[in-house]
Amino acid sequence: MAKFIFVTGGVVSSLGKGIAAASIGKLLEARGLTVTIIKCDPYINVDPGTMNPFQHGEVYVTDDGAETDLDLGHYERFTKAKLTKDNNITTGKIYYSVITKERRGDYLGKTVQIIPHITDEIKQGIRQVSYGKKIDVVIVEIGGTVGDIEGLPFLEAIRQLKLELGTGYALNVHVTLVPYIKSAGEMKTKPTQHSVGTLREIGIIPDIILCRTERTLSKENKEKIALFCNVDKEAVIPAVDVKSIYEVPLLLSKEKLDELIVKRLNLRCAERDLSGWQNAVIKRLKTSATEVSIAVIGKYITLQDAYKSIYEALVHGALANNTKLILKKVDSEDIEKNGAQKYLKGVKGVLVPGGFGDRGIEGKIKAIQYARENKIPFFGICLGMQTAVIEFARNVCGLKNANSTEFNKTTKHSVVSLLEEQKKVKTKGASMRLGAYECKLKKGTSAHNAYRREKIFERHRHRYEFNNEYRESLSKKGMVFSGVNPRSKLIEIVELKSHPWFVACQFHPEFKSKPDSAHPLFREFVKASLNNG
Repeated sequence: MAKFIFVTGGVVSSLGKGIAAASIGKLLEARGLTVTIIKCDPYINVDPGTMNPFQHGEVYVTDDGAETDLDLGHYERFTKAKLTKDNNITTGKIYYSVITKERRGDYLGKTVQIIPHITDEIKQGIRQVSYGKKIDVVIVEIGGTVGDIEGLPFLEAIRQLKLELGTGYALNVHVTLVPYIKSAGEMKTKPTQHSVGTLREIGIIPDIILCRTERTLSKENKEKIALFCNVDKEAVIPAVDVKSIYEVPLLLSKEKLDELIVKRLNLRCAERDLSGWQNAVIKRLKTSATEVSIAVIGKYITLQDAYKSIYEALVHGALANNTKLILKKVDSEDIEKNGAQKYLKGVKGVLVPGGFGDRGIEGKIKAIQYARENKIPFFGICLGMQTAVIEFARNVCGLKNANSTEFNKTTKHSVVSLLEEQKKVKTKGASMRLGAYECKLKKGTSAHNAYRREKIFERHRHRYEFNNEYRESLSKKGMVFSGVNPRSKLIEIVELKSHPWFVACQFHPEFKSKPDSAHPLFREFVKASLNNG
Protein backbone atom coordinates (compact mmCIF):
# COMPACT_ATOMS: atom_id res chain seq x y z
CA MET A 1 0.00 0.00 0.00
CA ALA A 2 1.21 3.48 -0.83
CA LYS A 3 2.18 5.82 1.98
CA PHE A 4 1.00 9.42 2.17
CA ILE A 5 2.54 12.83 2.89
CA PHE A 6 0.10 15.69 3.45
CA VAL A 7 1.52 19.17 2.84
CA THR A 8 -0.38 22.04 4.46
CA GLY A 9 0.42 25.73 4.85
CA GLY A 10 -0.30 28.52 7.27
CA VAL A 11 -0.02 32.25 7.98
CA VAL A 12 0.02 33.52 4.37
CA SER A 13 -0.30 32.15 0.85
CA SER A 14 2.58 31.92 -1.64
CA LEU A 15 4.89 30.29 0.90
CA GLY A 16 5.96 27.70 -1.67
CA LYS A 17 3.95 24.63 -0.68
CA GLY A 18 3.98 23.52 -4.31
CA ILE A 19 7.77 23.78 -4.53
CA ALA A 20 8.05 22.01 -1.16
CA ALA A 21 5.83 19.15 -2.36
CA ALA A 22 7.74 18.88 -5.65
CA SER A 23 11.09 18.96 -3.82
CA ILE A 24 10.00 16.21 -1.43
CA GLY A 25 9.02 14.17 -4.48
CA LYS A 26 12.43 14.81 -6.04
CA LEU A 27 14.25 13.74 -2.86
CA LEU A 28 12.27 10.51 -2.57
CA GLU A 29 12.84 9.71 -6.26
CA ALA A 30 16.56 10.27 -5.66
CA ARG A 31 16.30 7.33 -3.25
CA GLY A 32 14.71 5.06 -5.86
CA LEU A 33 11.10 5.50 -4.72
CA THR A 34 8.14 6.07 -7.04
CA VAL A 35 5.96 9.05 -6.22
CA THR A 36 2.88 10.85 -7.43
CA ILE A 37 1.59 14.24 -6.27
CA ILE A 38 -1.92 15.65 -5.87
CA LYS A 39 -3.01 19.27 -5.55
CA CYS A 40 -6.26 19.88 -3.63
CA ASP A 41 -7.71 23.31 -4.46
CA PRO A 42 -10.52 24.68 -2.26
CA TYR A 43 -12.13 26.89 -4.93
CA ILE A 44 -15.59 25.97 -6.25
CA ASN A 45 -14.60 26.10 -9.92
CA VAL A 46 -14.49 22.53 -11.25
CA ASP A 47 -11.10 23.40 -12.75
CA PRO A 48 -9.13 26.61 -13.43
CA GLY A 49 -9.84 26.51 -17.17
CA THR A 50 -12.30 29.41 -17.17
CA MET A 51 -10.36 31.61 -14.74
CA ASN A 52 -8.69 34.88 -15.71
CA PRO A 53 -4.88 34.44 -15.90
CA PHE A 54 -4.49 37.66 -13.88
CA GLN A 55 -6.37 36.01 -11.02
CA HIS A 56 -5.14 32.44 -11.10
CA GLY A 57 -2.00 32.38 -13.23
CA GLU A 58 -1.43 29.87 -16.00
CA VAL A 59 -3.56 26.81 -16.57
CA TYR A 60 -1.38 23.70 -16.75
CA VAL A 61 -2.52 20.94 -19.13
CA THR A 62 -1.82 17.23 -18.68
CA ASP A 63 -1.50 14.58 -21.42
CA ASP A 64 -5.06 13.39 -20.81
CA GLY A 65 -6.41 16.90 -21.38
CA ALA A 66 -7.08 18.05 -17.83
CA GLU A 67 -6.87 21.81 -17.16
CA THR A 68 -5.18 21.98 -13.78
CA ASP A 69 -3.45 24.17 -11.23
CA LEU A 70 0.02 25.46 -12.15
CA ASP A 71 1.56 23.59 -9.22
CA LEU A 72 1.19 20.40 -11.26
CA GLY A 73 3.75 21.97 -13.56
CA HIS A 74 6.22 22.12 -10.68
CA TYR A 75 5.45 18.49 -9.82
CA GLU A 76 6.18 17.28 -13.35
CA ARG A 77 9.27 19.47 -13.77
CA PHE A 78 10.84 18.21 -10.54
CA THR A 79 9.82 14.54 -10.74
CA LYS A 80 9.18 11.70 -13.17
CA ALA A 81 5.52 11.49 -12.15
CA LYS A 82 3.03 11.31 -15.04
CA LEU A 83 0.07 13.34 -13.86
CA THR A 84 -3.56 13.13 -14.98
CA LYS A 85 -6.94 14.69 -14.22
CA ASP A 86 -6.95 12.69 -10.97
CA ASN A 87 -3.96 14.66 -9.65
CA ASN A 88 -5.96 17.90 -9.25
CA ILE A 89 -8.95 17.84 -6.91
CA THR A 90 -11.13 20.92 -6.45
CA THR A 91 -14.10 21.70 -4.25
CA GLY A 92 -16.11 22.14 -7.47
CA LYS A 93 -15.12 18.68 -8.71
CA ILE A 94 -15.98 17.08 -5.36
CA TYR A 95 -19.39 18.76 -5.00
CA TYR A 96 -20.21 18.10 -8.67
CA SER A 97 -19.57 14.39 -8.14
CA VAL A 98 -21.53 14.20 -4.87
CA ILE A 99 -24.53 16.10 -6.26
CA THR A 100 -24.54 13.91 -9.38
CA LYS A 101 -24.63 10.83 -7.16
CA GLU A 102 -27.41 12.31 -5.05
CA ARG A 103 -29.54 13.07 -8.12
CA ARG A 104 -28.97 9.51 -9.33
CA GLY A 105 -30.17 8.14 -6.00
CA ASP A 106 -26.86 6.63 -4.93
CA TYR A 107 -27.29 7.71 -1.31
CA LEU A 108 -30.58 5.84 -0.92
CA GLY A 109 -32.53 8.67 0.70
CA LYS A 110 -29.85 9.74 3.16
CA THR A 111 -29.29 13.37 4.07
CA VAL A 112 -26.15 14.36 2.14
CA GLN A 113 -23.70 16.23 4.38
CA ILE A 114 -20.17 17.58 4.38
CA ILE A 115 -19.26 14.84 6.84
CA PRO A 116 -19.23 12.06 5.77
CA HIS A 117 -20.21 12.45 2.10
CA ILE A 118 -17.97 15.34 1.00
CA THR A 119 -15.01 14.17 3.07
CA ASP A 120 -15.46 10.58 1.84
CA GLU A 121 -15.39 11.84 -1.75
CA ILE A 122 -12.16 13.75 -1.06
CA LYS A 123 -10.58 10.69 0.56
CA GLN A 124 -11.60 8.54 -2.39
CA GLY A 125 -10.04 11.07 -4.78
CA ILE A 126 -6.79 11.04 -2.82
CA ARG A 127 -6.61 7.26 -2.58
CA GLN A 128 -7.45 6.46 -6.18
CA VAL A 129 -4.28 7.91 -7.74
CA SER A 130 -2.32 4.92 -6.41
CA TYR A 131 -4.86 2.19 -7.24
CA GLY A 132 -3.40 -0.43 -9.56
CA LYS A 133 -0.07 1.38 -9.78
CA LYS A 134 3.33 0.80 -8.26
CA ILE A 135 3.38 4.00 -6.22
CA ASP A 136 5.45 4.10 -3.05
CA VAL A 137 4.46 7.58 -1.82
CA VAL A 138 1.52 9.87 -2.59
CA ILE A 139 2.23 13.52 -1.77
CA VAL A 140 -0.91 15.61 -1.23
CA GLU A 141 -0.72 19.41 -1.21
CA ILE A 142 -3.70 21.22 0.34
CA GLY A 143 -4.12 24.64 -1.28
CA GLY A 144 -4.81 27.83 0.65
CA THR A 145 -3.93 28.42 4.29
CA VAL A 146 -5.03 26.81 7.53
CA GLY A 147 -8.06 28.67 8.85
CA ASP A 148 -9.63 29.36 5.45
CA ILE A 149 -13.26 28.30 5.66
CA GLU A 150 -13.27 26.79 2.17
CA GLY A 151 -10.32 24.54 3.02
CA LEU A 152 -11.84 22.94 6.11
CA PRO A 153 -13.42 19.90 4.35
CA PHE A 154 -10.03 19.00 2.86
CA LEU A 155 -8.28 19.32 6.20
CA GLU A 156 -10.96 17.22 7.86
CA ALA A 157 -10.58 14.63 5.12
CA ILE A 158 -6.82 14.29 5.59
CA ARG A 159 -7.31 14.16 9.37
CA GLN A 160 -9.63 11.20 8.91
CA LEU A 161 -7.42 9.59 6.30
CA LYS A 162 -4.30 9.79 8.43
CA LEU A 163 -6.20 8.10 11.27
CA GLU A 164 -7.54 5.40 8.94
CA LEU A 165 -4.14 4.67 7.41
CA GLY A 166 -2.53 4.18 10.80
CA THR A 167 0.91 4.79 12.26
CA GLY A 168 3.75 4.72 9.79
CA TYR A 169 1.54 5.20 6.74
CA ALA A 170 0.99 8.97 6.71
CA LEU A 171 2.56 12.16 7.98
CA ASN A 172 1.88 15.88 7.80
CA VAL A 173 4.43 18.46 6.66
CA HIS A 174 3.29 21.94 7.64
CA VAL A 175 4.85 24.87 5.75
CA THR A 176 4.85 28.08 7.74
CA LEU A 177 6.48 31.51 7.93
CA VAL A 178 9.21 32.67 10.28
CA PRO A 179 9.56 36.36 9.40
CA TYR A 180 12.61 38.50 10.05
CA ILE A 181 11.67 41.88 11.53
CA LYS A 182 14.41 44.19 10.30
CA SER A 183 13.70 47.06 12.71
CA ALA A 184 13.96 44.71 15.68
CA GLY A 185 16.75 42.60 14.20
CA GLU A 186 14.88 39.46 15.21
CA MET A 187 13.15 36.45 13.71
CA LYS A 188 9.66 35.85 15.04
CA THR A 189 8.26 32.38 15.74
CA LYS A 190 4.81 33.51 16.87
CA PRO A 191 3.17 33.25 13.37
CA THR A 192 4.34 29.63 13.23
CA GLN A 193 3.00 28.95 16.70
CA HIS A 194 -0.42 30.40 15.80
CA SER A 195 -0.52 28.48 12.52
CA VAL A 196 0.25 25.18 14.18
CA GLY A 197 -2.23 26.02 16.95
CA THR A 198 -5.00 26.49 14.38
CA LEU A 199 -4.04 23.21 12.72
CA ARG A 200 -4.19 21.37 16.04
CA GLU A 201 -7.65 22.81 16.75
CA ILE A 202 -8.79 21.06 13.57
CA GLY A 203 -7.31 17.83 14.92
CA ILE A 204 -4.13 17.66 12.86
CA ILE A 205 -0.80 17.50 14.65
CA PRO A 206 2.11 18.23 12.28
CA ASP A 207 4.95 15.73 12.15
CA ILE A 208 7.36 18.09 10.41
CA ILE A 209 7.39 21.89 10.31
CA LEU A 210 9.01 23.46 7.27
CA CYS A 211 9.96 27.02 8.18
CA ARG A 212 10.09 29.50 5.29
CA THR A 213 12.56 32.19 6.21
CA GLU A 214 15.00 34.75 4.82
CA ARG A 215 17.73 33.73 7.25
CA THR A 216 18.96 30.54 8.85
CA LEU A 217 17.07 29.57 12.00
CA SER A 218 19.11 29.80 15.17
CA LYS A 219 19.31 26.85 17.54
CA GLU A 220 17.21 28.82 20.01
CA ASN A 221 14.46 29.48 17.48
CA LYS A 222 14.33 25.83 16.45
CA GLU A 223 14.08 24.77 20.08
CA LYS A 224 11.34 27.33 20.72
CA ILE A 225 9.27 26.17 17.73
CA ALA A 226 9.76 22.52 18.75
CA LEU A 227 8.66 23.24 22.32
CA PHE A 228 5.58 25.36 21.56
CA CYS A 229 4.46 23.32 18.53
CA ASN A 230 5.02 19.93 20.15
CA VAL A 231 7.39 18.46 17.56
CA ASP A 232 10.90 17.02 17.77
CA LYS A 233 13.77 19.47 17.25
CA GLU A 234 14.96 17.42 14.26
CA ALA A 235 11.49 17.93 12.70
CA VAL A 236 11.87 21.72 12.57
CA ILE A 237 13.34 22.19 9.11
CA PRO A 238 14.48 25.63 7.88
CA ALA A 239 13.66 26.41 4.24
CA VAL A 240 15.77 29.47 3.57
CA ASP A 241 15.27 31.64 0.47
CA VAL A 242 17.39 30.58 -2.54
CA LYS A 243 18.09 32.22 -5.90
CA SER A 244 16.56 29.40 -7.92
CA ILE A 245 13.68 27.05 -7.05
CA TYR A 246 15.80 24.20 -8.41
CA GLU A 247 18.14 24.58 -5.44
CA VAL A 248 15.37 23.71 -2.97
CA PRO A 249 15.78 19.89 -3.13
CA LEU A 250 19.49 20.26 -2.34
CA LEU A 251 18.74 22.71 0.46
CA LEU A 252 16.22 20.35 2.05
CA SER A 253 18.54 17.36 1.61
CA LYS A 254 21.21 19.20 3.61
CA GLU A 255 18.63 19.64 6.36
CA LYS A 256 18.01 15.86 6.16
CA LEU A 257 14.29 16.22 5.41
CA ASP A 258 14.20 13.08 3.30
CA GLU A 259 16.01 11.08 5.98
CA LEU A 260 13.36 12.14 8.47
CA ILE A 261 10.52 11.19 6.12
CA VAL A 262 12.07 7.80 5.34
CA LYS A 263 12.45 7.15 9.05
CA ARG A 264 8.93 8.25 10.01
CA LEU A 265 7.25 6.28 7.18
CA ASN A 266 9.53 3.22 7.51
CA LEU A 267 10.36 3.36 3.82
CA ARG A 268 12.76 0.83 2.35
CA CYS A 269 14.92 2.63 -0.16
CA ALA A 270 18.43 3.36 -1.39
CA GLU A 271 20.73 6.17 -0.32
CA ARG A 272 19.98 9.56 -1.86
CA ASP A 273 21.66 10.31 -5.21
CA LEU A 274 21.18 13.86 -6.49
CA SER A 275 24.37 13.96 -8.56
CA GLY A 276 22.49 14.16 -11.87
CA TRP A 277 20.43 17.12 -10.67
CA GLN A 278 23.53 18.73 -9.22
CA ASN A 279 25.53 18.45 -12.45
CA ALA A 280 22.81 19.09 -15.05
CA VAL A 281 21.02 21.89 -13.23
CA ILE A 282 22.63 23.50 -10.19
CA LYS A 283 26.22 23.50 -11.44
CA ARG A 284 25.18 25.09 -14.74
CA LEU A 285 22.99 27.64 -12.98
CA LYS A 286 25.99 28.83 -11.01
CA THR A 287 28.83 28.52 -13.53
CA SER A 288 27.39 29.59 -16.91
CA ALA A 289 29.84 32.08 -18.41
CA THR A 290 27.67 33.43 -21.24
CA GLU A 291 24.23 35.03 -21.24
CA VAL A 292 21.39 35.47 -23.72
CA SER A 293 18.61 38.08 -23.66
CA ILE A 294 15.16 36.92 -24.72
CA ALA A 295 11.97 38.99 -24.80
CA VAL A 296 8.59 37.47 -23.99
CA ILE A 297 5.76 39.50 -25.54
CA GLY A 298 2.68 38.81 -23.45
CA LYS A 299 -0.77 40.05 -22.50
CA TYR A 300 -0.53 39.07 -18.83
CA ILE A 301 3.04 40.18 -18.11
CA THR A 302 2.22 41.91 -14.81
CA LEU A 303 1.50 38.55 -13.15
CA GLN A 304 4.58 36.32 -12.83
CA ASP A 305 2.54 33.11 -12.70
CA ALA A 306 0.58 33.80 -15.91
CA TYR A 307 3.48 32.45 -18.02
CA LYS A 308 5.13 30.29 -15.36
CA SER A 309 5.88 27.27 -17.56
CA ILE A 310 7.13 29.51 -20.40
CA TYR A 311 9.65 31.22 -18.14
CA GLU A 312 10.81 27.94 -16.64
CA ALA A 313 11.17 26.28 -20.07
CA LEU A 314 13.36 29.19 -21.20
CA VAL A 315 15.55 28.64 -18.14
CA HIS A 316 15.77 24.95 -19.11
CA GLY A 317 16.75 25.91 -22.66
CA ALA A 318 19.47 28.14 -21.27
CA LEU A 319 20.73 25.36 -18.98
CA ALA A 320 20.91 22.97 -21.95
CA ASN A 321 23.12 25.53 -23.74
CA ASN A 322 25.19 26.22 -20.61
CA THR A 323 24.22 29.89 -20.66
CA LYS A 324 22.40 32.33 -18.40
CA LEU A 325 18.96 33.62 -19.35
CA ILE A 326 18.31 37.36 -19.26
CA LEU A 327 14.53 37.56 -19.46
CA LYS A 328 12.82 40.71 -20.71
CA LYS A 329 9.07 40.85 -20.18
CA VAL A 330 7.25 43.13 -22.62
CA ASP A 331 3.57 44.04 -22.55
CA SER A 332 2.16 43.75 -26.07
CA GLU A 333 -0.06 46.80 -25.46
CA ASP A 334 3.09 48.90 -24.92
CA ILE A 335 4.33 47.81 -28.34
CA GLU A 336 0.97 48.84 -29.82
CA LYS A 337 1.46 52.32 -28.41
CA ASN A 338 5.18 52.85 -28.89
CA GLY A 339 6.35 50.40 -31.55
CA ALA A 340 8.50 47.27 -31.33
CA GLN A 341 11.98 48.76 -31.70
CA LYS A 342 11.79 50.63 -28.40
CA TYR A 343 11.40 47.36 -26.49
CA LEU A 344 13.10 44.76 -28.71
CA LYS A 345 16.24 46.50 -29.92
CA GLY A 346 19.23 44.51 -28.71
CA VAL A 347 17.40 41.35 -27.63
CA LYS A 348 18.72 38.09 -29.10
CA GLY A 349 15.40 36.23 -29.28
CA VAL A 350 11.66 36.95 -29.27
CA LEU A 351 8.96 34.64 -27.91
CA VAL A 352 5.20 35.22 -28.23
CA PRO A 353 3.19 32.93 -25.91
CA GLY A 354 -0.46 31.87 -25.83
CA GLY A 355 -3.52 33.78 -24.69
CA PHE A 356 -7.10 34.64 -25.51
CA GLY A 357 -9.02 37.71 -26.71
CA ASP A 358 -8.15 40.65 -28.95
CA ARG A 359 -6.47 42.89 -26.37
CA GLY A 360 -2.82 43.47 -27.27
CA ILE A 361 -2.96 41.38 -30.45
CA GLU A 362 -1.68 44.11 -32.77
CA GLY A 363 1.31 44.56 -30.46
CA LYS A 364 2.15 40.87 -30.78
CA ILE A 365 1.88 41.15 -34.57
CA LYS A 366 4.24 44.15 -34.61
CA ALA A 367 6.74 42.26 -32.45
CA ILE A 368 6.67 39.29 -34.84
CA GLN A 369 7.14 41.57 -37.84
CA TYR A 370 10.15 43.17 -36.14
CA ALA A 371 11.69 39.74 -35.40
CA ARG A 372 11.04 38.52 -38.94
CA GLU A 373 12.41 41.57 -40.70
CA ASN A 374 15.45 41.90 -38.45
CA LYS A 375 16.31 38.18 -38.57
CA ILE A 376 15.93 37.77 -34.81
CA PRO A 377 15.23 34.15 -33.73
CA PHE A 378 11.49 33.85 -33.10
CA PHE A 379 9.40 31.29 -31.23
CA GLY A 380 5.58 31.44 -31.29
CA ILE A 381 3.37 29.28 -29.07
CA CYS A 382 -0.39 28.72 -29.61
CA LEU A 383 -1.68 32.29 -30.07
CA GLY A 384 1.93 33.08 -30.94
CA MET A 385 1.66 30.80 -33.97
CA GLN A 386 -1.70 32.26 -34.97
CA THR A 387 -0.41 35.84 -34.82
CA ALA A 388 2.71 34.80 -36.77
CA VAL A 389 0.45 33.49 -39.52
CA ILE A 390 -1.60 36.70 -39.48
CA GLU A 391 1.56 38.86 -39.69
CA PHE A 392 2.95 36.84 -42.61
CA ALA A 393 -0.36 36.88 -44.48
CA ARG A 394 -0.67 40.66 -44.13
CA ASN A 395 2.89 41.81 -44.68
CA VAL A 396 4.38 39.17 -46.99
CA CYS A 397 1.42 37.72 -48.86
CA GLY A 398 -0.41 41.02 -49.26
CA LEU A 399 -3.66 39.74 -47.76
CA LYS A 400 -4.85 43.07 -46.41
CA ASN A 401 -6.48 42.96 -42.96
CA ALA A 402 -5.96 39.18 -42.67
CA ASN A 403 -7.04 38.09 -39.21
CA SER A 404 -8.44 35.41 -36.95
CA THR A 405 -12.20 35.03 -36.62
CA GLU A 406 -11.58 35.17 -32.88
CA PHE A 407 -10.75 38.86 -33.26
CA ASN A 408 -12.78 39.78 -36.36
CA LYS A 409 -15.65 37.48 -37.34
CA THR A 410 -16.19 39.30 -40.65
CA THR A 411 -12.57 39.45 -41.80
CA LYS A 412 -12.15 38.91 -45.55
CA HIS A 413 -9.08 36.71 -45.02
CA SER A 414 -9.68 34.40 -42.06
CA VAL A 415 -6.22 32.78 -42.03
CA VAL A 416 -7.05 31.56 -38.51
CA SER A 417 -10.52 30.21 -37.81
CA LEU A 418 -12.56 28.25 -35.29
CA LEU A 419 -11.89 24.52 -35.18
CA GLU A 420 -14.67 22.59 -36.94
CA GLU A 421 -15.29 20.54 -33.80
CA GLN A 422 -15.73 23.77 -31.79
CA LYS A 423 -18.55 25.22 -33.87
CA LYS A 424 -21.26 23.34 -31.98
CA VAL A 425 -19.72 23.81 -28.53
CA LYS A 426 -21.85 25.94 -26.21
CA THR A 427 -20.17 25.51 -22.81
CA LYS A 428 -16.82 27.02 -21.80
CA GLY A 429 -15.42 24.62 -19.19
CA ALA A 430 -13.14 21.81 -20.45
CA SER A 431 -14.47 22.20 -23.99
CA MET A 432 -11.35 23.27 -25.93
CA ARG A 433 -9.04 20.99 -27.88
CA LEU A 434 -7.11 19.68 -24.87
CA GLY A 435 -4.32 17.22 -24.17
CA ALA A 436 -1.75 15.32 -26.18
CA TYR A 437 -2.15 14.88 -29.94
CA GLU A 438 0.10 13.37 -32.58
CA CYS A 439 2.15 15.54 -34.93
CA LYS A 440 4.16 14.34 -37.95
CA LEU A 441 7.30 16.36 -38.72
CA LYS A 442 8.72 17.21 -42.13
CA LYS A 443 12.33 16.11 -42.56
CA GLY A 444 14.98 18.76 -43.03
CA THR A 445 13.06 21.42 -41.08
CA SER A 446 14.06 23.21 -37.89
CA ALA A 447 11.39 21.27 -35.98
CA HIS A 448 12.63 17.90 -37.23
CA ASN A 449 16.23 18.89 -36.50
CA ALA A 450 15.22 19.80 -32.94
CA TYR A 451 13.22 16.65 -32.13
CA ARG A 452 15.38 14.30 -34.23
CA ARG A 453 12.36 12.11 -34.95
CA GLU A 454 9.37 12.11 -37.27
CA LYS A 455 6.46 11.56 -34.86
CA ILE A 456 5.82 13.55 -31.68
CA PHE A 457 2.99 14.04 -29.17
CA GLU A 458 2.39 17.47 -27.63
CA ARG A 459 -0.23 19.06 -25.37
CA HIS A 460 -2.85 21.46 -26.72
CA ARG A 461 -5.25 24.07 -25.36
CA HIS A 462 -7.02 26.06 -28.07
CA ARG A 463 -10.23 26.63 -30.06
CA TYR A 464 -8.83 28.23 -33.21
CA GLU A 465 -6.54 26.82 -35.91
CA PHE A 466 -4.73 27.71 -39.09
CA ASN A 467 -7.17 27.82 -42.01
CA ASN A 468 -5.92 25.25 -44.54
CA GLU A 469 -7.57 27.17 -47.38
CA TYR A 470 -4.59 29.55 -47.20
CA ARG A 471 -1.92 26.88 -47.07
CA GLU A 472 -0.94 27.09 -50.74
CA SER A 473 -0.80 30.89 -50.93
CA LEU A 474 1.36 31.19 -47.79
CA SER A 475 3.58 28.31 -48.87
CA LYS A 476 4.36 30.04 -52.18
CA LYS A 477 5.72 33.03 -50.23
CA GLY A 478 8.06 30.93 -48.08
CA MET A 479 6.07 29.62 -45.11
CA VAL A 480 6.90 25.98 -44.36
CA PHE A 481 4.31 23.74 -42.71
CA SER A 482 6.71 21.49 -40.85
CA GLY A 483 4.31 19.80 -38.44
CA VAL A 484 0.87 18.39 -39.27
CA ASN A 485 -1.63 16.24 -37.36
CA PRO A 486 -1.92 13.14 -39.59
CA ARG A 487 -5.62 12.60 -38.83
CA SER A 488 -7.19 16.06 -38.74
CA LYS A 489 -4.60 17.67 -41.05
CA LEU A 490 -4.41 20.46 -38.48
CA ILE A 491 -1.25 22.55 -38.95
CA GLU A 492 0.83 22.14 -35.80
CA ILE A 493 4.11 23.91 -36.71
CA VAL A 494 5.04 26.65 -39.19
CA GLU A 495 8.51 27.93 -40.12
CA LEU A 496 10.07 30.44 -42.52
CA LYS A 497 12.67 29.45 -45.11
CA SER A 498 14.45 32.80 -45.30
CA HIS A 499 15.10 33.22 -41.59
CA PRO A 500 17.85 31.95 -39.22
CA TRP A 501 15.28 30.38 -36.83
CA PHE A 502 11.58 31.17 -37.05
CA VAL A 503 9.36 28.46 -35.58
CA ALA A 504 5.80 28.66 -34.27
CA CYS A 505 3.66 25.82 -32.93
CA GLN A 506 -0.03 25.43 -32.10
CA PHE A 507 0.68 23.24 -29.06
CA HIS A 508 2.29 24.09 -25.71
CA PRO A 509 5.80 22.58 -25.56
CA GLU A 510 6.53 24.36 -22.28
CA PHE A 511 4.42 21.77 -20.44
CA LYS A 512 6.87 18.97 -21.25
CA SER A 513 10.14 20.72 -20.41
CA LYS A 514 12.29 19.87 -17.37
CA PRO A 515 15.39 21.56 -15.92
CA ASP A 516 17.53 18.47 -16.54
CA SER A 517 15.86 17.70 -19.89
CA ALA A 518 14.98 20.86 -21.81
CA HIS A 519 12.25 20.65 -24.43
CA PRO A 520 13.87 20.36 -27.89
CA LEU A 521 12.20 23.50 -29.27
CA PHE A 522 13.24 25.62 -26.28
CA ARG A 523 16.75 24.19 -26.41
CA GLU A 524 17.12 25.05 -30.10
CA PHE A 525 15.44 28.46 -29.76
CA VAL A 526 17.87 29.48 -27.03
CA LYS A 527 20.76 28.07 -29.07
CA ALA A 528 19.73 30.13 -32.10
CA SER A 529 19.34 33.22 -29.90
CA LEU A 530 22.76 32.64 -28.38
CA ASN A 531 24.26 32.48 -31.88
CA ASN A 532 22.46 35.65 -32.98
CA GLY A 533 25.14 38.28 -33.51
